[in-house]
Amino acid sequence: MRASDRGSGGVVWAGAGGLLGTAWQLQQATLAGPDGRWLAVSVALGLVVAGKVSGWTAGWRAAVWTLLAAALLAWSLTDWRAGQRLADRLDPALELQTLSVTGVVSGLPVWRPDGVRFDLVVDAADPVPPQGVPSRLSLAWYPAGDGAGFTAKTMPRAGQRWRLSVRLRLPDGPVNPHGFDMVLALFERGVGAVGTVQNAVLLAETGREPIDRLRQNLRDRLRQTLGDTPAAGLLAALAVGDQAAIERGDWAVFRTTGVAHLVSISGLHVTLLGWLGGLVIGRCWRLRSAWLLVRPAPVVARWGGLGVAVGYALLAGWGVPAQRTVGMLAIVVGLRSGAWRWSGGRILLAAAVGVVTLDPWALLQAGFWLSFVAVALLMLGGTAPSDTGTTARALGWRGRALAELRSLWRTQWVVTVGLAPWTLLFFQQVSLVSLLANAVAIPVVTLLVTPLALLGLVYAPLWGWALPVVEGLMAVLQTLAAWPWASVHLPAVPLWAQALGVAAAALLVAPLPLGWRLAGLPLLLPMGWPVLPVPPQGEFELLAADIGQGNAVLLRTAHHTLLYDTGPAYGRHGEAGNAGERVLVPLLRALGVRRLDQMVITHRDTDHSGGAAAVLQALPVGLVQSSLEPGHPLRQHAPHQRCTAGTRWVWDGVAFEFLHPEAADHDRPGIAVLRPNAVSCVLRIASARGRAALLTADIGIDQELRLVIRQPERLKAEVLLVPHHGSGSSSTVHFLKSVQPTWAIVQAGRHNRYGHPAPAVMARYGAQGIAVVQTPHCGAWHWRSADGAQDCTRRQRPRYWQRPESVPVVVEALKDGPDIAKSSSTGSNAFNDPPPP
Repeated sequence: MRASDRGSGGVVWAGAGGLLGTAWQLQQATLAGPDGRWLAVSVALGLVVAGKVSGWTAGWRAAVWTLLAAALLAWSLTDWRAGQRLADRLDPALELQTLSVTGVVSGLPVWRPDGVRFDLVVDAADPVPPQGVPSRLSLAWYPAGDGAGFTAKTMPRAGQRWRLSVRLRLPDGPVNPHGFDMVLALFERGVGAVGTVQNAVLLAETGREPIDRLRQNLRDRLRQTLGDTPAAGLLAALAVGDQAAIERGDWAVFRTTGVAHLVSISGLHVTLLGWLGGLVIGRCWRLRSAWLLVRPAPVVARWGGLGVAVGYALLAGWGVPAQRTVGMLAIVVGLRSGAWRWSGGRILLAAAVGVVTLDPWALLQAGFWLSFVAVALLMLGGTAPSDTGTTARALGWRGRALAELRSLWRTQWVVTVGLAPWTLLFFQQVSLVSLLANAVAIPVVTLLVTPLALLGLVYAPLWGWALPVVEGLMAVLQTLAAWPWASVHLPAVPLWAQALGVAAAALLVAPLPLGWRLAGLPLLLPMGWPVLPVPPQGEFELLAADIGQGNAVLLRTAHHTLLYDTGPAYGRHGEAGNAGERVLVPLLRALGVRRLDQMVITHRDTDHSGGAAAVLQALPVGLVQSSLEPGHPLRQHAPHQRCTAGTRWVWDGVAFEFLHPEAADHDRPGIAVLRPNAVSCVLRIASARGRAALLTADIGIDQELRLVIRQPERLKAEVLLVPHHGSGSSSTVHFLKSVQPTWAIVQAGRHNRYGHPAPAVMARYGAQGIAVVQTPHCGAWHWRSADGAQDCTRRQRPRYWQRPESVPVVVEALKDGPDIAKSSSTGSNAFNDPPPP
């Protein structure tokens, strides 16, 4: 141990305890409140007093009480901060009311083809007191329905004060197994409500948000110079941290080739700019001998380089990698200035504590772990500098060049191999071409593109020089991404398999004998080739995904998979993506589905077919059955046939049958386009023991009556997908009595504009004693025919930042079985979203 490290063990244990206490608090379903926090603080202080009085200042006793005390203090502090944020949310009574708010635009507005999204820091609200409206809002503005209503004077810009007429709602988002937590992302940013702008008046330019105003001015100048091109988006991301400027297709290329870390503001960029800034400042300082008498040039260069790094990190949006790098640089500069030395591990720990102190919820970000683990792996797998230096000096300049190349290759190998289990853990994807792609991209982005992007902020023509470099790099990356095995997607695995995979990566890159490193390979097997649970022969599983306003149901037997509808397109024109790419493809890959045996597109409405193209592009599909009209683009992606009543097949002892539409319905002129709901594909699935599910898409009263008259004996099912999302034109009493479901599933968007499900319809289900589950409350709903077991995704991992009523409403009804759910569905209609006014 270095002399300067001695006696700092308490600091290490305190830092580790702080991180553990924060992580513990982030797993809570509810907040402890003032009493719980004071109890934790009291116990922590008691441990400190007991440790000091007992003389436990060294050894394992000191480590234990320091760790526990720091953990309790960090837990209580994070709990208090979470309580402050939850208190700064929209009053539920104000949801969907038209309010007038005044505030200042914060951050970079994100442009879309039909409008813009931005954050507003609220100064005042009317007609309610300011405390009824949160301090930060995330707003979408569609001026003329297509974005054409914007002018140079009406474009929202950072730092401007606006008076807006808005309709707000509490933050919410889909909740699916292994899915992205949108509510957490908004909570971490301090957003207390989301909404849309109805009317707007620009009041004034302000002096607030100076950094964001500078970032937006620089971004606009870059766009004016290069136009709205993919290269301009990449340069904007590197120069001012505007990652929203990168097109969705380009992000897919970066992820497939494993270079996404380079096109965000990584620690490498911040360190490089800080080093260059320190070099220039040091050289300039040496030009005047009088300045050297005031402060030595090395000291000025270190602090000046740190200032440049901080400035760039702020200009780039202050992301987690930038925070980590600035923290580490600040610690190194401070230690060097005080003639102290800390080990790399202590510096990394201190930087992590600093980041988590600023933002406790960063611990739940993939970027936090990838950033810090990458540095830790480089420390773990680093070579001995003295040996390489001696060899290089003995071989001259060629030896130095060779040593540098070996060092770069070793670094890339350590990061690629060491981070592979972590990328699988977070994204269920690992790039097999990342070594080659990074060998090209790292020097190009680091030494050419990033310097030109930054120098262009001072001299704009340099952006033009960067344009052919970026285009050439993208051509190379697109070629690599097109390789059949460019990346591999693997399913999510249990925690124990994740731990083995992480340990294996550390062994493989550690400076150990070859035999020890190769011992890590078997540890990768549970993560690389997991044993996935499948339904037994003759049984099936049903997963109703939480995709907003639309249908998407996954059906799996022992060896086959069927996707019934693909959810909606998001945004007014699909500019915000679709359920296929944002929900279903990640869900299917996380569940280990490599191929869909069949996809059913029940009809052409975009809330049922909006995600189909993305799923067809991402996964092979054996057969598409639909009611789509001839010539529809979705009929061209895979073998296709019409879904027709009487079509039957059996998979692994499970029977599938279409009950509607009839062949004659397909032949009616124009019906698939003019009345698509009328030809919705109705599918019944029955296990070998007779447990069945009935999926009805958007059929209405007429189609329900035809089914009841023609084949009532085939309608009975334990699970019913509520027709047409619970609209008033469906779910007749005769139909419900024929089906006799135990569970009825409503897939609809919270506060959707159609008012689905209709209260009168829900009353019918309640009168029949049918338990109703809604995906906005439940998240994705899972049911097994083998034992009738069911569960809600929100119930599996409840967290305090979720909507207060999202978990209790469904969980309280479901945990005691259908009888409680039946009583909840009557009278108060507890499962139903209030329709919008």
